Amino acid sequence: MRPLIVQMQMSVDGRVASSGPPWSLWNFGWDGDWPWDAQLKRRFNAGFERADAIVLSRPMAEEGYIEHWTRAGERRPEPEFEFARRIAALEKIVVSQRIERAPWPRTRIAGGALAQAVNAAKAEPGRGLLCFGGTRFVAALTAAGLVDEFEFYLNPAAAGSGDSIFPEAGLALELLDSQAYACGMVVNRYRPR
Repeated sequence: MRPLIVQMQMSVDGRVASSGPPWSLWNFGWDGDWPWDAQLKRRFNAGFERADAIVLSRPMAEEGYIEHWTRAGERRPEPEFEFARRIAALEKIVVSQRIERAPWPRTRIAGGALAQAVNAAKAEPGRGLLCFGGTRFVAALTAAGLVDEFEFYLNPAAAGSGDSIFPEAGLALELLDSQAYACGMVVNRYRPR
């Protein structure tokens, strides 16, 4: 059974948002000034070696995730952008009941109910599934008990507002690994208890 690994950036107060603050507060800027230190960039790239497929929400796919990182991998030959080339090379699984055929290369649509679609992908042989999506998608995966591991990239800022991926009742987590980096980021890996 392949584990589903959610990888997400958030603020130290556990908030995620798609626009406005906290983005402006975070150590973020993939195409311009990317303030992550070299050690953190290496770790981020190594994370893609743990997976043989990427699970995406429909909005993430439709808003250009696949095209953006495919282009970035083609135009950025630096070793720190190896993750972009991995995104292009890995199979993408888009969870959607609205899309019938994938217009993106190396991508398939997993239709039907969320739990059924994700459990079918997890049951396939392989190393793991990296998951990227917005807060509603990740919250739905979390509430359904489908996430095997969370890898949080904590930015050295408190957003004060924004969405959370956790249910209101909370979720007990077991810490697997924690590493602080010179740029101020901390990466924490957890699994649900």
